[in-house]
Amino acid sequence: MGALGITIALLVWVVTLLLISIWKQLYSSWNLPPGPFPLPIIGNLLQLDIKDIPKSFTRLAKRYGPVFTLYLGSRRTVILHGYKAVKEVLLTHKNEFSGRGEIPVFQEYKDKGIIFNNGPTWKDVRRFSLSILRDYGMGKQGNEARIQREAQFLVQELRNTQGRPFDPTFLLGCAPCNVISDILFHRRFDYKDKTILRLMSLFNENFYLLSTPWLQEKHREKPPMYTMENISVTLADLFFAGTETTSTTLRYGLLILMKYPEVEEKLHEEIDRVIGPTRIPAIKDRLEMPYMDAVVHEIQRFINLVPSNLPHEATQDTMFRGYLIPKGTVVIPTLDSLLYDSQEFPDPEQFKPEHFLNENGKFKYSDYFKAFSAGKRVCVGEGLARMELFLLLTAILQNFNLKSLVEPKDIDLKPITIGFGCVPPHYKLCVIPRS
Repeated sequence: MGALGITIALLVWVVTLLLISIWKQLYSSWNLPPGPFPLPIIGNLLQLDIKDIPKSFTRLAKRYGPVFTLYLGSRRTVILHGYKAVKEVLLTHKNEFSGRGEIPVFQEYKDKGIIFNNGPTWKDVRRFSLSILRDYGMGKQGNEARIQREAQFLVQELRNTQGRPFDPTFLLGCAPCNVISDILFHRRFDYKDKTILRLMSLFNENFYLLSTPWLQEKHREKPPMYTMENISVTLADLFFAGTETTSTTLRYGLLILMKYPEVEEKLHEEIDRVIGPTRIPAIKDRLEMPYMDAVVHEIQRFINLVPSNLPHEATQDTMFRGYLIPKGTVVIPTLDSLLYDSQEFPDPEQFKPEHFLNENGKFKYSDYFKAFSAGKRVCVGEGLARMELFLLLTAILQNFNLKSLVEPKDIDLKPITIGFGCVPPHYKLCVIPRS
């Protein structure tokens, strides 16, 4: 290497050290929660397992505590881990952390809709949407009738498989899709309709693509408030959220029940005793079906569908546990740290309906069950989703035995990818009509 090359290398080395020194001084001057020291530009990416970021958060929480700071690239992020910290952020400080953290792939919609809206309209849009939906019959009784009606279509489509192997992805997606479509548009689709099949394909693809880290940043000018585009995005949010999460949970749930046939057998016994073979399941049955209620909750806990929650954002400079969280900081209240809490749910890595049953076999509520998040940004469709999961799963098991194409011990329950969501593995099954 010539003298010039040595000089350039030395200069680069000195500049790098200078940048790191300046960066370290700036970083240490803030009264932020503790965390690993970030490098310029890439932040703490080297400390994260990109294939399983939630597990990385758990590992870092053991070292730095339940509230710690990470830099995802140049983006400052505060992670909340554990029941007390998460509940404090979502409920005690619900106004201060009610912003929506930036998700680059949805940056175009940051001022529109409900889910990703972080603009001045999000509260009004959310309130207005809920009001309109109630006016259009999205009450408990109206929803129950819709779901019961759709359950019969689903059961018939499952009968049409005639016991042959099939991929349940689209069939299980069509049912909740038709429920939300009936609410929004007073219309349902045939299960072979090309429109609904295309929607299912897009929803599945988007959920898969979302399950990757959010590392890039984009910016665009704010659009006008209350435009047709805003209304369209709001409808799309409701349609996507009202379909994909419920259908994915059902799909994962059937796979779990094939892995644990003894659980399916207990469910059949309870259904036969409480409902019988012909009556359409109703929400009132849940009071007499604690095991089914527990299984539905345990499925949601176990699959950990959205482990890191949707990111929140500090709407103002906030003192939190002695630390200053600057306005604009992304805040991630991790839901998996509640759902997999080993004190509340012994053996959290195991699927055990007993997590939600007391010593007398009655359903046991847990405040750690925050699968739908909580606070200002709680899922707007929580009530609908809970109702759908109970009624649709009960209707399926009332009419069918599940048959796996492989031995239960060989069924792999690990998600195929973990990011925004936990995406279940692809599989086929047979449904055998019950006599």
